Order: sequence, then structure tokens, then C-alpha cells
Amino acid sequence: MLKSLFAGVTGLQSHQIAMDVESNNIANVNTIGYKYSRANFSDLLAQTNQIATAPQGSLGGKNAVQVGLGTSINSITRIHSQGSIQNTDKNTDVAIQGDGFFIVSPDGGNTYKYSRSGDFKFDAAGNFVDNNGFIVQGWSRDLDTGLVDSTAPISNIQIPPGLTTPAQPSSEVVVKANLSASTLITQYSPTYETDAAGVPINTNGMPVPINGEDMGVMFNASGQAFSLTSATGTVPGTGGDGIFISTDGGVTYAEFRYTSTLADVTTTGTGVAGGAVPPAQTSGAASTNADVYYFNSTKDLQLAITDWTTANVLNPGTSVGATVTYNAQGKLQISNAAGATDLSINVAGITDAATVKNDIFTSNFLTLGGNIVAGSTSAKQSQAVNAATHSASIDVFDSLGSKHTLKIDFRKQSSSATAGVTWSYTVSVPKPADIGGVAPYENILNPAGLITFDTTGALAGYSVPAIDFTGNNGSTPNQSINLNFGTINGFDGITSFDNPSGTSGISQDGFPGGDLVGIRIDQSGTLVGSFSNGRSFGLAQIGMAKFANNEGLVSDGGNVYLQSANSGDPIIGTAATAGRGFMQASSLEASNVDLSKSLTNLIIIQRGYQANAKTITTSDTLLETLLGIKR
Repeated sequence: MLKSLFAGVTGLQSHQIAMDVESNNIANVNTIGYKYSRANFSDLLAQTNQIATAPQGSLGGKNAVQVGLGTSINSITRIHSQGSIQNTDKNTDVAIQGDGFFIVSPDGGNTYKYSRSGDFKFDAAGNFVDNNGFIVQGWSRDLDTGLVDSTAPISNIQIPPGLTTPAQPSSEVVVKANLSASTLITQYSPTYETDAAGVPINTNGMPVPINGEDMGVMFNASGQAFSLTSATGTVPGTGGDGIFISTDGGVTYAEFRYTSTLADVTTTGTGVAGGAVPPAQTSGAASTNADVYYFNSTKDLQLAITDWTTANVLNPGTSVGATVTYNAQGKLQISNAAGATDLSINVAGITDAATVKNDIFTSNFLTLGGNIVAGSTSAKQSQAVNAATHSASIDVFDSLGSKHTLKIDFRKQSSSATAGVTWSYTVSVPKPADIGGVAPYENILNPAGLITFDTTGALAGYSVPAIDFTGNNGSTPNQSINLNFGTINGFDGITSFDNPSGTSGISQDGFPGGDLVGIRIDQSGTLVGSFSNGRSFGLAQIGMAKFANNEGLVSDGGNVYLQSANSGDPIIGTAATAGRGFMQASSLEASNVDLSKSLTNLIIIQRGYQANAKTITTSDTLLETLLGIKR
């Protein structure tokens, strides 16, 4: 009889514990990161009145006769299921989606506690703390390398208030561009202005070729390529695109033919019939006095026309004192202001068995034709002779964070069917900066570099891979800046395709100093600082612990847990690696308590408690009946 009384008592005790557990769950329905618990019932040791027997002969076996002695709470299990994620307006709130725990320390990292509550903030000293004031553990940015090393031991996360970042001087400029290989371009500049001797003038310190530019890769005023065919020999009249020029009504004329192999002006066949038919608009008769000039560069053509119009004794139309120059617009200009006689110039294209008339080149020089009176201030000009060009610029920074605009100017130099294309490039910065140029233009790279491309348009090489920059403003001198134009034989940098010239990307790695203006947290738990200079980089990274048995952790109040003998050691690493969940910023993980389930459990526990109480009252009634036998 007493067994039933005490069994009822154990039922009351166990259900009271279950009520305590469920009440605690309901109390924490709005606790951030809370994980609900479950009371697990277990029966007590049973009293065996008769042991089990095995079958014997014709008699069957019997089961044991046991009377249970009640129940107890064998264990209380904490259920670590995922709580719902709630968005917040606080950028330092962090929720874990998946397995893992935040690591916090109440004593500067000597001991650790673990939590799912990511309601973090910065205190007055810049410590990243939870609501208990425990400092969040992780990895901070190394000031020497500028990186966050997540393989190092964890420590307090602290970001000092008023953090500033020093200036980083630029060490590399990366350019991705195309330098057009087309015969029709939209970016071009006039050939260099020259004096009567063909020497470039008014260059403003820019390095220029003293022998002029290859006329074979020049363009007219509309961006159309001359595309001159080179002479195939040195015998007059055997190929080479060019023009006729006559100064005496077509009786005496000179041929000006392009060659890709000669570096300077040459004349051949003086006093010998040229073997070519004069243009139709002249006398139509074969010339008895003809010179053939072979030219390669813009300077060659200038000096050849100078010789024919001002100094060649075989030309009856020569005007001693006349000058031939290129003006600032790149136009070949004939002036007779100081000439001795009038000039009457005829220009026509060359047409013979070996040469097809080059209309683009010819039409560019037809406007030279006409009369120029001796002493006249007027002059005859060709159309502009242009070179294919392209420019790109970017701001670079010195050690003080001062900004300097670095400009790279590209200019087409030559083209070959077998050797590809060559462009020159020069680099310039505003004064008083210095990049080793020739005084007084120390701010302009001199001599210019050369960049070459193979026949597929891939980068074949470039001659100046770096510059030494000195700001002359108190910053560190001789700052080396690498010029990264891409991989040799690759297409990841500058190319030369039959597409318009253009810069698709240009970047550098320097920046000025800046103040911290904001912090955000990414999915890996990295605290990314945004600075007033527009730069953003990781300042620290939140560590995350994973356990073999989450249920083995011991609650320590304040939404934190302690490691226990049955939880296993913490496996510390970064979020979203090795089975750890990822972090979601501006969010918090809600309690995983299911209120409807908990309220249902209350009813079940209540009925269980009432039933056990009924067991006791019923046993008491039986005892009263037993005691009444004596009466």
C-alpha cells in the first residue's frame, strides 16, 4: 500500500520539475538566442516479487512479477534547433544561421563563454561586447601586413574610437585597354610641329622622334589610314605609294615614293628619265628631268619637298628662300614669304604599273597645289597628317596621401605584316613632381617607352615597366610605381585589335589617409571598416566555436554557456567553414521556443500532476478502509 503512495509522490515531484522546465521555456519565449529545454521522464527501479522462469518440460515459462516504484526526471535536454532570424536596424547585431557559437570572455581572454545571442555593441574603449560586458573574441587586423590572420590565436576584438588609416603610396598602376589596329580611327593627334629643318618645336617637353613619324601608319583628317605601300627597290618608278609634285606646269616633276626601309631622305635618278608617265593634268609628255625621292617619315617628306622646291637645280620652278614646315595642326605648309621667285605647284597621285594610286594619301596633299607669290604672307597647306593616339589617366598617391594625376599617352609608331604593331608611350605628372624627365620637364618620362604587339594583337612586351616618382612636397622621394600593362603573350592587359582605342580599366593601389566612418559585418563575421577616403577593409573577424555535443554545454545565465566534460573541446574557426554556420548582420536569432507546443505541454503536465495526486488520495482511501476493519 505504501508503494502506491510513494509512487504518487515521485510522480508529483517529477511533474513539478517538468513544470519548472516548461515554465522556464515560456519565460524565455522572447530571449534572444535562447534554446528550449525538455524534461525526460524515466521509471525508477522496480521491486521484483517473482523472477522469470524458463519453460520446463510441458510447463511453459513465466515472466517476472515486478512492481514499479515510481518515476524520476532522468535528464533535461536542451534542444539546439535553429531559431528564426529577425532583421534589426542595428549594424552590430549578428545572428548565426547554422551550427556554432560566439565566443566571449569576461576576463580578457583567460576564460571563454559561448553564446548564440549576437546583440553586440562597442563600449567607450572600443571593445566589441555583449550585453553582459563580455568582450567578443576573434582576430584583429595586423598593422604590419594589413590582413586579418584567422590562423592566429583568438583575442579581444577592439577597434579604437577615432581610428584613422594612414596614407598608402601607390606602388602599381594596372591598365586594361585596346590600342586600335584599325584603318579607321576616332582618336588621333596631329604630327609634331617642325621648323624648316624638320626639327620638332613647341613640344612642351614631350619626347618626340627627331627623324619624324612613320608616314606609313599616319592618318588623314578624317581618321582614315594612309596605308602606304612600300617601294620594292631603289630603281625610280618601281613601286611605292606617293605623289607627283611639279613647280613649272608639269614639264619638270618629282616623284615622292614611300619606303618602309629608309631612315632618311634619298634621291636617285637625277637627270635621268623617271620612266613614269606624268599625271594627266600636266603636259602629258614624258619628263626629261625627273627626280625620285624615297621617304619614310614625315620629316623625310618635308625635307624632300624642301629640296625640290627650294634647292634642286634641276627644277626650273625652285624658289630659293621658300620654307616647308609642319604647323601646329599637323599640316604640311609651304611658305614663300622669303622666297626669291613665285611658286606654282601642281600635285597628283602616282599611277604606274607597279603602283595603284593611293587616293587617301594623294587627296591629303592636293591642297598644296596653287600659286604662291614671292614675299607673300599666305601659304599653301596640305590636310592634317595625324598619328593614332590614346590617353589614359588616374590619380596616384604619395606617402603623405597627396593626389597626383598620372597620365599615360600612347602614340602609334609602326606596323608590320610580320612583326606586329609598335606604339610609344610616355608618362607625365603635374609639376612640381618629378619622374626623371629631362630638365626643365622632369615631370615627363623621357625617353618614351615602347609597347609592342604580335600579329594576334597580344602584348609582346614593353620597355619601361616602372617609374620613380618624387612628389617634391615633403613626401618620400623615389617612390617606385610599377606599370602593369598585362601578361606577355596574353590578352589580359593592353591589346591591339581592330577595334576602337579605349581604356576598359585602370586602377592603382594607393589611397590617402582617412577616418573611420562606419562598420559593417559580412557573412564570414569580418568587421569591415569604411573610411572617409572611400576605402574599406577588414578590421577584425569574429571567431566561432563548434562542439561535438552542443547539449553537453552548461548554461551560465546571461545567454551564455560553459564548456563541460561532456560537450567536448571547442573547435574554433571562422564562420561558414568546416560545418560552422554563417553570420547574418543586422539580425538576431529569436528564441526557438514554440509557444503553442509549450502551452500544450503545460496541459499534459497539469493532468499528469493531477493524476498522481489522485493516486495518493486513492491510496489514502484504501488505508482508511484497512484501518476500519478493526472497528
